[in-house]
Amino acid sequence: MRITIFLFFTLLCQLRGSAQVPTWSEDIACIAFTHCAPCHHEGGAGHFELTTYANAYYWREEMRAATQARFMPPWPPDPAYRSLAHERTLTQNEIDLIAAWVEGGSPQGPIASTPPPPVFSNDAVIADPDITATMEEYVVPPSTSDNYRTFVIPIDNPADGFITGVEVIPGNDRIVHHVLVFQDTTGEARALDDADIEPGYASFGGIGVNSAKLIGIWVPGADPVFTPPGMGIKLLANADLVIQVHYPSTGVSEADQTQVRLQLSTAGSMREIAIDPILEHFWTLTNGPLIIPPNEVRSFHSQFTVPLPGTITAIGPHSHLLGKSMRAYAVLPEGDTIPLIDIPNWDFRWQGLYNFKRPIFLPVGTVLHGEATYDNTSANLDNPNSPPAWVALGEATTDEMMLFYFAYTYGFPSDTNLVVDGSTHAPHYLDCAPTTQVGLNEHGPIALLRAWPSPATDRLFVECEQAQGVLLMRDLSGRTVLQERTSGAITALNVADLARGTYVLQLFSPFTVPRPMKLILE
Repeated sequence: MRITIFLFFTLLCQLRGSAQVPTWSEDIACIAFTHCAPCHHEGGAGHFELTTYANAYYWREEMRAATQARFMPPWPPDPAYRSLAHERTLTQNEIDLIAAWVEGGSPQGPIASTPPPPVFSNDAVIADPDITATMEEYVVPPSTSDNYRTFVIPIDNPADGFITGVEVIPGNDRIVHHVLVFQDTTGEARALDDADIEPGYASFGGIGVNSAKLIGIWVPGADPVFTPPGMGIKLLANADLVIQVHYPSTGVSEADQTQVRLQLSTAGSMREIAIDPILEHFWTLTNGPLIIPPNEVRSFHSQFTVPLPGTITAIGPHSHLLGKSMRAYAVLPEGDTIPLIDIPNWDFRWQGLYNFKRPIFLPVGTVLHGEATYDNTSANLDNPNSPPAWVALGEATTDEMMLFYFAYTYGFPSDTNLVVDGSTHAPHYLDCAPTTQVGLNEHGPIALLRAWPSPATDRLFVECEQAQGVLLMRDLSGRTVLQERTSGAITALNVADLARGTYVLQLFSPFTVPRPMKLILE
């Protein structure tokens, strides 16, 4: 069958003229204090501080590189596939401002215009919790590898209850990378803890207790998690609270005493939210078993048909070191597709449970789909084996997993009216706002972004006069299908492997401002 690519629209590339250079005090401080400083402050999880002009000036090249690559702030899901609650992302203008500031010499600007630097503390958001659970102090030893340690914290809960808020407060946020929170009613985790002379016990992947229930995840920069009104996570009577803490490799000994605070419901009736891997690597896998041969990149698919009306409030993909990408979506009975999450560049070190901005209702017959790709070649720098070896399902460091956790409950169509996060962008610190709009008000001549032939069958040629940047081709769901750097010369894109359909071509560049225009085909 002939594969045909249609351009949906072209873009104009507007070249900046002598635009105003952003300054630290009037532009960059607002961005840094809002999006960077929550981790990059003294004692924070970031490796350096970004709370003063001197700090930012010293690390200016790293700031530009990390934000241009969208590596920082850390937010693995692709917002173009689905926008999720409490996203830690920068706008394109914020990214461009940082680049323009660095390219313009990184001026400080008028000191009086600088917002007061934020002050960070371990003060809890849930100030009056129903349950406060603090782990025994653990001294993390120097290590050249990551340390995954599980701690059992007995709590006083003689009767079943419903958790409506979970807050994790790291005891030492310089060394705590992420925390998984479970409940265990079997006593198995306590037995594993008792068998280890040190506080807690070593674990990787899970906590070594198959029946333990996940109730929360914390990563740097994350806010406490609260359930939607009328819903709660059931806390079983006499359960132990169990936390797995990831400590990255460190050259010195440091102590940690992480705390978990739980808010319980006082309502008479609640809908129970469960957190389970509905899409997993055994029963729902359609092309298993989960085995990745050496020197191969292999993809797997899982699916599950919803048997009862359901509402999902959050999703959390999980795999290990060979993971390359993970994506999930739902297909409704009438055939419509609902994007759920897409992590195009999987990183085991950055994973979490991601809340939807509004709960999603799934009628009976909805089919959930999960896709994951694994890279078991030497090109994968995280590959635990050198040379690459056979890898199969398991919880060890050298094994692999494919899980999509869902927070779900019995559902009603009206659940979609509940708003978890109505913002389009994280609120700025002290309501500050950059004063410079890079490239929007001052620009020079216009150059046309051209693409030909259209329709195309195997190669698409693209040219934007006098511009450099990254070309992105997206399908109509917003998913990026091709990415290529361009220097302004003619760039050839290989489109032979793309499905027949309509695509959007965009150019992103610190020297351009894209604007949609009418269809132009050559």
